[in-house]
Amino acid sequence: MPSKRSTPDLVLIVTTLLLLSLGIVMVYSASADMAVYKFKDAFFFAKRQLLFAGVGVAAMFFIMNIHYHTWQKWSKILLLVCFLLLIVVLIPGIGMVRGGARSWIGIGAFSIQPSEFMKLAMIAFLAKYLAANQKKITSFKKGLLPTLSLVMLAFGMIMLQPDLGTGTVMVGTCIVMIFVAGARIAHFAGLGLLGIAGFVGLIASAPYRMKRITSFLDPWSDPKGSGFQIIQSLYALGPGGLLGLGLGQSRQKFGYLPEPQTDFIFAIISEELGFIGGALVLLLFSLLLWRGIRIALGAPDLFGSFLATGIVAMVAIQVMINISVVTGLIPVTGITLPFLSYGGSSLTLMLASIGVLLNISRYAKY
Repeated sequence: MPSKRSTPDLVLIVTTLLLLSLGIVMVYSASADMAVYKFKDAFFFAKRQLLFAGVGVAAMFFIMNIHYHTWQKWSKILLLVCFLLLIVVLIPGIGMVRGGARSWIGIGAFSIQPSEFMKLAMIAFLAKYLAANQKKITSFKKGLLPTLSLVMLAFGMIMLQPDLGTGTVMVGTCIVMIFVAGARIAHFAGLGLLGIAGFVGLIASAPYRMKRITSFLDPWSDPKGSGFQIIQSLYALGPGGLLGLGLGQSRQKFGYLPEPQTDFIFAIISEELGFIGGALVLLLFSLLLWRGIRIALGAPDLFGSFLATGIVAMVAIQVMINISVVTGLIPVTGITLPFLSYGGSSLTLMLASIGVLLNISRYAKY
Protein backbone atom coordinates (compact mmCIF):
# COMPACT_ATOMS: atom_id res chain seq x y z
CA MET A 1 0.00 0.00 0.00
CA PRO A 2 1.36 3.46 -0.88
CA SER A 3 2.69 5.55 1.98
CA LYS A 4 0.20 8.09 3.27
CA ARG A 5 0.94 11.82 3.46
CA SER A 6 0.53 13.47 6.85
CA THR A 7 -2.06 15.92 5.54
CA PRO A 8 -4.51 16.07 2.64
CA ASP A 9 -4.37 18.83 0.03
CA LEU A 10 -4.91 21.95 2.15
CA VAL A 11 -5.33 24.22 -0.89
CA LEU A 12 -8.24 22.05 -2.05
CA ILE A 13 -9.85 22.18 1.40
CA VAL A 14 -9.54 25.96 1.70
CA THR A 15 -10.81 26.55 -1.86
CA THR A 16 -13.83 24.31 -1.28
CA LEU A 17 -14.70 26.02 2.01
CA LEU A 18 -14.34 29.47 0.43
CA LEU A 19 -16.77 28.54 -2.35
CA LEU A 20 -19.14 27.01 0.19
CA SER A 21 -19.05 30.09 2.43
CA LEU A 22 -19.69 32.41 -0.50
CA GLY A 23 -22.55 30.15 -1.55
CA ILE A 24 -24.28 30.39 1.85
CA VAL A 25 -24.00 34.20 1.83
CA MET A 26 -25.31 34.46 -1.72
CA VAL A 27 -28.17 32.01 -1.14
CA TYR A 28 -29.34 34.29 1.67
CA SER A 29 -28.88 37.42 -0.42
CA ALA A 30 -30.71 35.92 -3.40
CA SER A 31 -33.60 34.37 -1.47
CA ALA A 32 -34.28 36.56 1.60
CA ASP A 33 -37.07 38.66 0.10
CA MET A 34 -38.79 35.68 -1.53
CA ALA A 35 -38.45 33.70 1.71
CA VAL A 36 -40.18 36.49 3.65
CA TYR A 37 -43.02 36.55 1.12
CA LYS A 38 -43.48 32.77 1.02
CA PHE A 39 -42.44 31.58 4.48
CA LYS A 40 -42.36 34.73 6.67
CA ASP A 41 -38.71 33.97 7.39
CA ALA A 42 -35.87 35.75 5.56
CA PHE A 43 -33.44 33.02 6.60
CA PHE A 44 -35.60 30.08 5.43
CA PHE A 45 -33.39 29.04 2.50
CA ALA A 46 -30.15 30.18 4.15
CA LYS A 47 -30.78 28.04 7.25
CA ARG A 48 -31.51 24.97 5.17
CA GLN A 49 -28.44 25.61 3.03
CA LEU A 50 -26.36 25.97 6.20
CA LEU A 51 -27.74 22.63 7.41
CA PHE A 52 -26.94 20.97 4.06
CA ALA A 53 -23.47 22.50 4.18
CA GLY A 54 -22.90 21.22 7.70
CA VAL A 55 -23.90 17.69 6.72
CA GLY A 56 -21.81 17.92 3.54
CA VAL A 57 -18.69 19.22 5.31
CA ALA A 58 -19.01 16.50 7.97
CA ALA A 59 -19.29 13.94 5.15
CA MET A 60 -16.29 15.48 3.39
CA PHE A 61 -14.01 15.23 6.42
CA PHE A 62 -15.32 11.77 7.32
CA ILE A 63 -14.81 10.41 3.80
CA MET A 64 -11.42 12.10 3.62
CA ASN A 65 -10.24 9.54 6.19
CA ILE A 66 -11.68 6.52 4.38
CA HIS A 67 -9.14 4.84 2.09
CA TYR A 68 -10.22 5.43 -1.49
CA HIS A 69 -9.85 1.70 -2.27
CA THR A 70 -12.97 1.22 -0.13
CA TRP A 71 -14.98 2.69 -3.02
CA GLN A 72 -13.38 0.15 -5.34
CA LYS A 73 -14.60 -2.64 -3.08
CA TRP A 74 -18.16 -1.35 -2.71
CA SER A 75 -18.64 0.21 -6.16
CA LYS A 76 -20.90 -2.58 -7.48
CA ILE A 77 -23.22 -2.42 -4.48
CA LEU A 78 -23.37 1.38 -4.59
CA LEU A 79 -24.22 1.27 -8.28
CA LEU A 80 -26.97 -1.31 -7.74
CA VAL A 81 -28.45 0.75 -4.89
CA CYS A 82 -28.50 3.84 -7.10
CA PHE A 83 -30.17 1.91 -9.93
CA LEU A 84 -32.79 0.72 -7.43
CA LEU A 85 -33.38 4.30 -6.25
CA LEU A 86 -33.81 5.42 -9.87
CA ILE A 87 -36.61 2.85 -10.16
CA VAL A 88 -38.20 3.79 -6.83
CA VAL A 89 -38.27 7.51 -7.66
CA LEU A 90 -40.48 6.78 -10.68
CA ILE A 91 -43.21 5.19 -8.52
CA PRO A 92 -46.16 7.59 -8.09
CA GLY A 93 -46.67 8.45 -4.44
CA ILE A 94 -42.98 7.96 -3.65
CA GLY A 95 -41.25 10.08 -6.24
CA MET A 96 -41.87 13.82 -5.88
CA VAL A 97 -42.50 15.99 -8.94
CA ARG A 98 -40.77 19.37 -9.14
CA GLY A 99 -40.42 21.48 -12.24
CA GLY A 100 -42.06 18.76 -14.33
CA ALA A 101 -39.54 16.05 -13.30
CA ARG A 102 -40.14 13.16 -10.90
CA SER A 103 -36.60 13.27 -9.51
CA TRP A 104 -36.91 13.42 -5.70
CA ILE A 105 -37.73 10.99 -2.91
CA GLY A 106 -39.19 12.68 0.16
CA ILE A 107 -37.74 11.84 3.59
CA GLY A 108 -39.59 13.78 6.27
CA ALA A 109 -39.20 17.49 5.63
CA PHE A 110 -36.31 16.87 3.24
CA SER A 111 -35.80 15.06 -0.04
CA ILE A 112 -32.99 13.35 -1.92
CA GLN A 113 -32.31 13.24 -5.65
CA PRO A 114 -31.10 9.73 -6.61
CA SER A 115 -29.73 10.87 -9.97
CA GLU A 116 -27.18 13.06 -8.16
CA PHE A 117 -25.79 10.10 -6.24
CA MET A 118 -25.80 7.97 -9.38
CA LYS A 119 -23.11 10.29 -10.77
CA LEU A 120 -20.64 9.43 -8.01
CA ALA A 121 -21.56 5.74 -7.97
CA MET A 122 -21.02 5.53 -11.72
CA ILE A 123 -17.65 7.29 -11.41
CA ALA A 124 -16.49 4.78 -8.75
CA PHE A 125 -17.67 1.76 -10.74
CA LEU A 126 -16.24 3.03 -14.00
CA ALA A 127 -12.89 3.79 -12.33
CA LYS A 128 -12.74 0.19 -11.09
CA TYR A 129 -13.69 -1.22 -14.49
CA LEU A 130 -11.23 0.93 -16.43
CA ALA A 131 -8.40 0.17 -14.02
CA ALA A 132 -8.96 -3.57 -14.49
CA ASN A 133 -9.66 -3.45 -18.24
CA GLN A 134 -7.59 -0.58 -19.57
CA LYS A 135 -6.08 -2.71 -22.34
CA LYS A 136 -9.54 -3.68 -23.56
CA ILE A 137 -10.78 -0.10 -23.85
CA THR A 138 -9.12 0.27 -27.26
CA SER A 139 -11.44 -2.49 -28.51
CA PHE A 140 -14.89 -1.26 -29.42
CA LYS A 141 -16.59 -4.62 -28.90
CA LYS A 142 -14.81 -5.82 -25.75
CA GLY A 143 -14.12 -2.54 -23.97
CA LEU A 144 -15.94 0.54 -25.16
CA LEU A 145 -19.35 -0.97 -26.01
CA PRO A 146 -19.97 -2.69 -22.63
CA THR A 147 -18.87 0.44 -20.79
CA LEU A 148 -21.05 2.84 -22.73
CA SER A 149 -23.99 0.42 -22.58
CA LEU A 150 -24.01 0.63 -18.79
CA VAL A 151 -23.66 4.42 -18.87
CA MET A 152 -26.50 4.78 -21.36
CA LEU A 153 -28.71 2.47 -19.28
CA ALA A 154 -28.29 4.83 -16.33
CA PHE A 155 -28.85 7.82 -18.63
CA GLY A 156 -32.05 6.26 -19.97
CA MET A 157 -33.41 5.73 -16.46
CA ILE A 158 -32.58 9.33 -15.51
CA MET A 159 -34.36 10.51 -18.67
CA LEU A 160 -37.54 8.70 -17.57
CA GLN A 161 -37.88 11.33 -14.82
CA PRO A 162 -36.91 13.31 -17.07
CA ASP A 163 -33.69 15.09 -16.04
CA LEU A 164 -31.63 15.91 -19.13
CA GLY A 165 -29.20 18.17 -17.26
CA THR A 166 -28.05 15.63 -14.67
CA GLY A 167 -27.95 12.88 -17.29
CA THR A 168 -25.78 15.04 -19.54
CA VAL A 169 -23.30 15.73 -16.73
CA MET A 170 -23.05 12.01 -15.93
CA VAL A 171 -22.53 10.98 -19.55
CA GLY A 172 -20.01 13.77 -20.15
CA THR A 173 -18.05 12.75 -17.05
CA CYS A 174 -17.95 9.11 -18.12
CA ILE A 175 -16.80 10.03 -21.62
CA VAL A 176 -13.90 12.03 -20.17
CA MET A 177 -12.90 9.04 -18.02
CA ILE A 178 -13.09 6.63 -20.94
CA PHE A 179 -11.09 9.00 -23.15
CA VAL A 180 -8.38 9.38 -20.49
CA ALA A 181 -8.26 5.58 -20.18
CA GLY A 182 -7.14 5.37 -23.80
CA ALA A 183 -10.24 4.84 -25.94
CA ARG A 184 -9.69 5.46 -29.64
CA ILE A 185 -10.71 8.81 -31.07
CA ALA A 186 -12.12 7.10 -34.17
CA HIS A 187 -14.60 5.22 -31.99
CA PHE A 188 -15.61 8.45 -30.26
CA ALA A 189 -16.11 10.17 -33.61
CA GLY A 190 -18.57 7.54 -34.79
CA LEU A 191 -20.41 7.42 -31.50
CA GLY A 192 -20.40 11.19 -31.37
CA LEU A 193 -22.49 11.37 -34.53
CA LEU A 194 -24.97 8.90 -33.06
CA GLY A 195 -24.98 10.84 -29.82
CA ILE A 196 -25.72 14.11 -31.58
CA ALA A 197 -28.57 12.46 -33.49
CA GLY A 198 -29.96 11.02 -30.26
CA PHE A 199 -29.61 14.37 -28.47
CA VAL A 200 -31.49 16.11 -31.27
CA GLY A 201 -34.16 13.42 -31.02
CA LEU A 202 -34.55 13.99 -27.28
CA ILE A 203 -34.90 17.72 -27.84
CA ALA A 204 -37.38 17.32 -30.67
CA SER A 205 -39.47 14.80 -28.68
CA ALA A 206 -40.30 17.31 -25.95
CA PRO A 207 -41.85 20.68 -26.91
CA TYR A 208 -40.43 22.45 -23.84
CA ARG A 209 -36.89 21.45 -24.85
CA MET A 210 -37.45 22.75 -28.37
CA LYS A 211 -38.68 26.03 -26.88
CA ARG A 212 -35.46 26.28 -24.90
CA ILE A 213 -33.46 25.92 -28.10
CA THR A 214 -35.45 28.55 -29.96
CA SER A 215 -35.34 30.90 -26.96
CA PHE A 216 -31.58 30.42 -26.75
CA LEU A 217 -31.18 31.50 -30.38
CA ASP A 218 -33.51 34.48 -29.98
CA PRO A 219 -34.81 34.91 -26.40
CA TRP A 220 -36.55 38.20 -27.29
CA SER A 221 -38.87 36.36 -29.68
CA ASP A 222 -40.77 35.15 -26.59
CA PRO A 223 -39.67 37.49 -23.76
CA LYS A 224 -42.51 36.50 -21.41
CA GLY A 225 -42.31 32.79 -22.12
CA SER A 226 -39.43 30.53 -23.08
CA GLY A 227 -36.93 33.41 -23.32
CA PHE A 228 -37.82 34.90 -19.94
CA GLN A 229 -35.06 33.27 -17.85
CA ILE A 230 -32.23 34.05 -20.25
CA ILE A 231 -33.32 37.66 -20.66
CA GLN A 232 -33.64 38.22 -16.91
CA SER A 233 -30.25 36.59 -16.36
CA LEU A 234 -28.64 38.93 -18.88
CA TYR A 235 -30.38 41.88 -17.20
CA ALA A 236 -28.67 40.80 -13.98
CA LEU A 237 -25.23 40.43 -15.55
CA GLY A 238 -25.26 43.77 -17.39
CA PRO A 239 -25.83 46.30 -14.57
CA GLY A 240 -23.25 44.60 -12.34
CA GLY A 241 -20.38 46.37 -14.04
CA LEU A 242 -16.93 46.09 -12.49
CA LEU A 243 -17.79 46.20 -8.77
CA GLY A 244 -21.50 45.33 -8.78
CA LEU A 245 -24.53 46.96 -7.17
CA GLY A 246 -23.46 45.81 -3.71
CA LEU A 247 -24.20 42.75 -1.59
CA GLY A 248 -27.95 42.38 -1.14
CA GLN A 249 -28.73 45.06 -3.73
CA SER A 250 -29.82 42.82 -6.63
CA ARG A 251 -32.89 43.99 -8.52
CA GLN A 252 -33.52 40.80 -10.48
CA LYS A 253 -34.19 38.74 -7.35
CA PHE A 254 -37.41 40.69 -6.78
CA GLY A 255 -39.59 38.33 -8.81
CA TYR A 256 -37.85 38.85 -12.13
CA LEU A 257 -35.40 35.94 -12.13
CA PRO A 258 -37.24 32.74 -11.05
CA GLU A 259 -35.65 30.84 -8.14
CA PRO A 260 -32.48 33.00 -8.19
CA GLN A 261 -30.88 30.99 -5.37
CA THR A 262 -30.63 27.81 -7.47
CA ASP A 263 -29.53 27.50 -11.11
CA PHE A 264 -29.05 31.25 -11.71
CA ILE A 265 -27.16 32.20 -8.56
CA PHE A 266 -24.12 33.18 -10.65
CA ALA A 267 -26.25 35.91 -12.23
CA ILE A 268 -27.01 37.33 -8.77
CA ILE A 269 -23.33 37.09 -7.80
CA SER A 270 -22.36 39.03 -10.92
CA GLU A 271 -25.10 41.62 -10.37
CA GLU A 272 -24.23 42.27 -6.72
CA LEU A 273 -20.45 41.72 -6.77
CA GLY A 274 -19.79 42.69 -10.39
CA PHE A 275 -17.14 41.41 -12.77
CA ILE A 276 -14.69 41.18 -9.86
CA GLY A 277 -17.01 38.86 -7.93
CA GLY A 278 -17.76 36.70 -10.95
CA ALA A 279 -14.07 36.49 -11.83
CA LEU A 280 -13.25 35.49 -8.24
CA VAL A 281 -15.73 32.60 -8.46
CA LEU A 282 -14.16 31.42 -11.72
CA LEU A 283 -10.69 31.76 -10.19
CA LEU A 284 -11.67 29.62 -7.20
CA PHE A 285 -13.14 26.95 -9.46
CA SER A 286 -9.99 27.03 -11.62
CA LEU A 287 -7.87 26.56 -8.50
CA LEU A 288 -10.03 23.67 -7.34
CA LEU A 289 -9.82 21.94 -10.73
CA TRP A 290 -6.07 22.49 -10.95
CA ARG A 291 -5.54 20.81 -7.58
CA GLY A 292 -7.85 17.99 -8.65
CA ILE A 293 -5.91 17.42 -11.86
CA ARG A 294 -2.63 17.34 -9.91
CA ILE A 295 -4.09 14.74 -7.58
CA ALA A 296 -5.29 12.62 -10.53
CA LEU A 297 -1.86 12.78 -12.17
CA GLY A 298 -0.07 11.94 -8.91
CA ALA A 299 -2.36 9.11 -7.78
CA PRO A 300 -0.39 5.94 -6.96
CA ASP A 301 -2.54 3.58 -9.05
CA LEU A 302 -4.92 3.54 -11.99
CA PHE A 303 -8.06 3.29 -9.88
CA GLY A 304 -7.12 6.37 -7.87
CA SER A 305 -6.22 8.25 -11.03
CA PHE A 306 -9.48 7.40 -12.82
CA LEU A 307 -11.54 8.10 -9.69
CA ALA A 308 -9.97 11.54 -9.27
CA THR A 309 -10.35 12.23 -13.00
CA GLY A 310 -14.06 11.45 -12.82
CA ILE A 311 -14.65 13.73 -9.84
CA VAL A 312 -12.73 16.61 -11.44
CA ALA A 313 -14.57 16.11 -14.75
CA MET A 314 -17.95 16.08 -12.99
CA VAL A 315 -17.28 19.39 -11.24
CA ALA A 316 -15.78 20.99 -14.37
CA ILE A 317 -18.64 19.96 -16.66
CA GLN A 318 -21.28 21.14 -14.20
CA VAL A 319 -19.57 24.51 -13.75
CA MET A 320 -19.17 25.03 -17.50
CA ILE A 321 -22.79 24.13 -18.24
CA ASN A 322 -24.24 26.29 -15.46
CA ILE A 323 -22.22 29.41 -16.24
CA SER A 324 -22.77 28.96 -19.98
CA VAL A 325 -26.53 28.90 -19.37
CA VAL A 326 -26.43 31.99 -17.15
CA THR A 327 -24.41 33.94 -19.71
CA GLY A 328 -26.64 32.86 -22.60
CA LEU A 329 -24.06 30.68 -24.37
CA ILE A 330 -26.19 27.52 -24.34
CA PRO A 331 -29.89 26.73 -23.81
CA VAL A 332 -31.34 26.58 -20.30
CA THR A 333 -30.80 23.33 -18.37
CA GLY A 334 -31.54 22.48 -14.77
CA ILE A 335 -27.92 22.32 -13.59
CA THR A 336 -26.82 23.80 -10.26
CA LEU A 337 -23.52 25.60 -9.70
CA PRO A 338 -21.41 23.37 -7.40
CA PHE A 339 -21.04 24.58 -3.78
CA LEU A 340 -22.92 27.83 -4.54
CA SER A 341 -26.46 26.94 -5.61
CA TYR A 342 -29.16 26.09 -3.09
CA GLY A 343 -29.87 22.37 -2.88
CA GLY A 344 -29.37 19.45 -0.52
CA SER A 345 -28.54 16.44 -2.68
CA SER A 346 -26.26 18.28 -5.09
CA LEU A 347 -24.34 20.09 -2.33
CA THR A 348 -23.91 16.97 -0.19
CA LEU A 349 -22.82 14.92 -3.21
CA MET A 350 -20.24 17.50 -4.27
CA LEU A 351 -18.74 17.80 -0.79
CA ALA A 352 -18.63 14.02 -0.40
CA SER A 353 -16.86 13.80 -3.76
CA ILE A 354 -14.27 16.33 -2.61
CA GLY A 355 -13.77 14.11 0.44
CA VAL A 356 -12.87 11.20 -1.84
CA LEU A 357 -10.50 13.46 -3.77
CA LEU A 358 -8.86 14.61 -0.53
CA ASN A 359 -8.22 11.03 0.52
CA ILE A 360 -6.53 10.29 -2.80
CA SER A 361 -4.38 13.39 -2.24
CA ARG A 362 -3.01 11.80 0.95
CA TYR A 363 -1.38 9.11 -1.18
CA ALA A 364 -0.62 11.09 -4.34
CA LYS A 365 2.89 12.18 -5.24
CA TYR A 366 3.12 15.73 -6.60
